[in-house]
Amino acid sequence: MNGADERGETGAQERAAELRSALEYHGHRYYVLDDPEIGDDQYDALLTELRAIEAEHPELVRVDGVISPTQRVGAEPVSDLVKVRHPEPMLSLANARSAEELKAWVLRMRNHLAREGIEDPAFRFVAEPKIDGLAISLLYRDGRFERGATRGNGEIGEDVTHNLRTIASIPLRLDVDDPPALLEVRGEVYMSLPDFAALNERRAEAGLSTFMNPRNSAAGTIRQLDPKLAADRPLSLWCYQIGVTDGIGFESHWESLQWLRARRFPVHPDVVRLGTEEDVVAQCEAWERRRGSLEFEIDGVVVKVDQADLQRRLGVVGRDPRWAIAWKFAPTTAVTTLRDIGWNPGKFGDLHPYAMLEPVHVSGVTIKLATLHNEEDLARKDIRIGEEVIVLRAGDVIPQVLSPAPHVAERDGRPPPPAVPARCPVCETPTVKPQEGVFTRCPNRDCPGRRWQLLKHYVGAMDIDGLGEKQVGLFMDLGWVRTAADFYDLTADQVSELDGFGTVSAEKLVAAVGASREQPFGRVLFALGIEEVGGVTGRNLAQQFRTIDALMAAGVEAIDATPGVGPKMAATIHEQLHDPIMVRLISDLRERGLQLEQAGAPPDAGALAGKTLVLTGTLPGLTREQATERILSAGGRVTGSVSRKTSYLVAGDSAGTKLAQAERLGVPVLDEAGLLALLDG
Repeated sequence: MNGADERGETGAQERAAELRSALEYHGHRYYVLDDPEIGDDQYDALLTELRAIEAEHPELVRVDGVISPTQRVGAEPVSDLVKVRHPEPMLSLANARSAEELKAWVLRMRNHLAREGIEDPAFRFVAEPKIDGLAISLLYRDGRFERGATRGNGEIGEDVTHNLRTIASIPLRLDVDDPPALLEVRGEVYMSLPDFAALNERRAEAGLSTFMNPRNSAAGTIRQLDPKLAADRPLSLWCYQIGVTDGIGFESHWESLQWLRARRFPVHPDVVRLGTEEDVVAQCEAWERRRGSLEFEIDGVVVKVDQADLQRRLGVVGRDPRWAIAWKFAPTTAVTTLRDIGWNPGKFGDLHPYAMLEPVHVSGVTIKLATLHNEEDLARKDIRIGEEVIVLRAGDVIPQVLSPAPHVAERDGRPPPPAVPARCPVCETPTVKPQEGVFTRCPNRDCPGRRWQLLKHYVGAMDIDGLGEKQVGLFMDLGWVRTAADFYDLTADQVSELDGFGTVSAEKLVAAVGASREQPFGRVLFALGIEEVGGVTGRNLAQQFRTIDALMAAGVEAIDATPGVGPKMAATIHEQLHDPIMVRLISDLRERGLQLEQAGAPPDAGALAGKTLVLTGTLPGLTREQATERILSAGGRVTGSVSRKTSYLVAGDSAGTKLAQAERLGVPVLDEAGLLALLDG
C-alpha cells in the first residue's frame, strides 16, 4: 500500500496540511525571493506526496475554500471571461516627463492642501518601477484568494481567477493568524525578458508562431480560457498597492508594502521611500539609466505620496488621484518607412533578416538599421517593403521593428511579403531549410559570412581588447585570418602598416591576442562556437571532463551527464566536436598554446571543495569571471542566488539585494581579501 492508503482520514488531512504549508513556503522562497532552501527534486517530492494523498482523498484538493498547490497547473477551462465590478475603481495616473513637471505636481498638491487648511505639508514619497504589464486586482476574503480580475475600464474588468491561480508567486491564502475580512491587492502581471525569449525559442522549435513582445504575451496569456495554457507560460507578478480593505488599515503606503512583503506577496526590492523632490527626481533619472539592464520592461516610475492621511485629503481629480503621478520615460518608438530587407548568415548558418529604414530619430539616436530577428518573426509581423513600420529602441538594446504602422494592414494593394533568399546573400550557396528546422540556413561551413560571425564570437568570448568587427572584417579581406587560430599569427609589424594603426596600437592589439592564451578552458569551449554551448555550459563541460581530449572521447551519454546539458544538447555537442573543421580548429589552437585543460582541483577536492559561493557587486582587483575561475579551480561552486545553502557571499561595491539576503539568512560575507585568504586555504 502507498503512504496515502496507510493513513487514516485524520492523518491524511494533517499530512496534507503540512505539505501545503511547506509547498507554499518553499514556493514563495523560489518564485518571489529567488532564495530557495531546497532543491527542485525535494520540492517535487513534496508535491508528488501531496498529489498521492489528494488522489485518495479528493475532498482535500480544496480545504476551507482554498485550492491546493497541486492545482497551480490549471483546472478546467472556463466558457468565457465574466465581467466583474471592482470594489473600488482602479484609477489612471497623470504623467510627468521632466523634473519641472514633477515639481509642478508637488506644488499643485501643496496649493490644494493649503486650501484645505494644511500649510507646508512634510511630504514623504514612495518611488516604484512602472512595470509594462497588465494591471490586475486580487481579492481576498477572510484570508483566502477569492477572485482576480483585469483592470478593464477601471470600474469593470474580466474575471481571470482561473489563470491567476497558476502564477506561483500569488499567495492562495494570507500568511496571517487573523486575516482581514476583505483585502484587495493590486499588481502588474508581466513576463520577464529572459522568460519571454525562452518561450519564443520553445515555440519556434515546435514550429509555432512566436509572440511580439512581453506585454502582449502576458496580456494574451492572462485572458486565455484554458488555465493549462497560462500555466505553461512563465508569468510573474509585482504587487504595488493595497486597495479596498475591511478589518485592516495602514497609516502609510510604505507600511502597506512592508505588510504585503511580509505576507509573501512579491513587492519589488528596489521600491524606496524618499524625503524630498530632489531625491525623487534623482531616483527617476536613475531608473531611466538602468532601464535597459533590467530583466523586465518598465516605461516609467510611479511616485506616490506616502502618508495615508494626506492621500485622503488630496483625493481624486477626474480619474487620476492627486497624490500619485507617473514619471514617463522618453519615447522609445517611432514610425518610419521600411526601405528594404537584408539578410545575414549567423555563425551557425541561420539567415537573419534586418531592416533598412528611412532614418528616424528615436531616444536621442538616429536609426537606419534595425533587427527583424528571424524569418518566422518577419512573417508573423507581416511587414512589407515600402510601407511604414513601428521601430523600437529601449535602453542599449539593438533597435527592432515591432510591427506595421497602424492601419497599414487594412490597405488594399499592399506590396508582396518579403521572401527568404534562395541563395546565401554572402556566398551564393543555395539555401536549405532542414526538415525539422524552423529557419532557412546557408549550409556552407566555409561561407565568409558565417566565418565572420564565428570570428566575432571568438573575439568577444575570449575578451580580446581592441579587436572589433571592423578589424576582423579587414583581416579577413586581407587574407590574414580565416579561423580563430590565425589571430595568434598576427605580428605588430604586420598590423602597424594598416591605416588607423601605429606601432603602439599594433603592439597593444597583438599583446591582447596573446594574453587570451591564458583564458581558462571553459572560456575556450564557449569561444569555439559550438551550437548550444554558452558560457555556463562551457564552464560546466570543462569542470566535468577536465581536458579537451576527454571531452572529445566522450559519448553522448557521458556529455548528457554534465550539469545543465540534456540529451538533445549532448547529441549536438558531440556531433559538432567531431566535425572536421572543428577538429582542425581545436588542433590549431592547441599548437598556438590555448588552455585546453581545466586548471586547479576537481569539484571534490581543493580548498573550497563542497563550498557554494555567490558573487555580487564589483571587486577591486578581480573581474567576475576571474573570481569565478579562481573559485572553480579551488573545487568550489558558484551560483547566482543566495540561500541557506550558500557557504559564502563575496560582496564588492554596489552589492545590492544579495547582501541584504545574506545578512538576513546569516550567510558569511567576504570581501575580496577574504576570498583570496579562503582560496589560499
